[in-house]
This record gives sequence, structure tokens and C-alpha cells, in this order.
Amino acid sequence: METKKAIDILKIAILMEKRGFAFYLKVAENTTDPEIKHIFLVMADEETKHVKFLSDQFLHYEKEHKFAHVNLPDLAHEEFANLILSEEIKEKISSAGFEAAAISAAIDFEKRAIEVYSKQAEVTTDPNEKELYQWLADWEKGHLKVLNDIDNELKEKIWNDNQFWPF
Repeated sequence: METKKAIDILKIAILMEKRGFAFYLKVAENTTDPEIKHIFLVMADEETKHVKFLSDQFLHYEKEHKFAHVNLPDLAHEEFANLILSEEIKEKISSAGFEAAAISAAIDFEKRAIEVYSKQAEVTTDPNEKELYQWLADWEKGHLKVLNDIDNELKEKIWNDNQFWPF
């Protein structure tokens, strides 16, 4: 039963990441601004990296019935977390409802991924599985922080621009 559960979690994780990739790629294709397009292409690329790590584990687990130890990259070098979002880019996102809505949807994607990965890291007894899922949860937390920061700044700007303050 443990093998089936591990395989099922890996399948769910791979599917989540592939859906995230498709979503971010579609957003990039539907925006005309090159800087905003770049942000969503970087996000799509991040999802392909996640799929690669998970797919490698899936193949190893199917064959060996255990998780492989892998050298996971340092998250400090993650391209997405290092993106500099200038005021100009934030303004473009703010004025473009589609991209702002995409950021809101992306926040939901990232929250779901964090939930799945954190839960699995918490319950597993396999140290390699725990390391993989904790690393993925931390990676997604980095995405979520950047997306939340953008979203909060956009909300603040909208409130200020439209004088929604109740005082």
C-alpha cells in the first residue's frame, strides 16, 4: 500500500506542475508586453524543472520502490526569486487585468502545491522523499512570496487610485 501511495502522490505532483506550466505558458502567450511575458515564461520554466525532478523520482521509485537521493539545487539561485519587478512592470501588470488575474490564479496554484508537498514531507518516513518534498515546498513558498508581494502592491495601488479607503 505504501508503494501505491508514493506513486499516487508523485502522479498528483507531476500533474500539478504540468498544469502550472500550461497555465503560465498560456499567460505568456496572451500578453503583449515583453517584460511581463518574460516573468510568466520564467514561471513556466520553473514548473518544467519541478516536473523533471518529480519524473526522475517517479521512474526510480517504480523500478526500486524507494526514493533516490538527488542533489537538489540551492534555492538561492532560483531565477524566479531573483526577478526584479520594477515599478514600470508593476504598473503594466496593474493596468492589465488579465495579468493581474493570472497572478491571483498563480497564488492559488502555489498554495495548493505547498499544501501537497508540505503534507507529504511531514508524513513520510523515507528521508529522500522527505527531502524532495520539503525542498519543493520551500521552492513553491518562494514563488508564493513573490506573487503575494506583487498582488499586495497591486491591491494597494488599486485602492489608492480608486480612493477605496474608508477613512
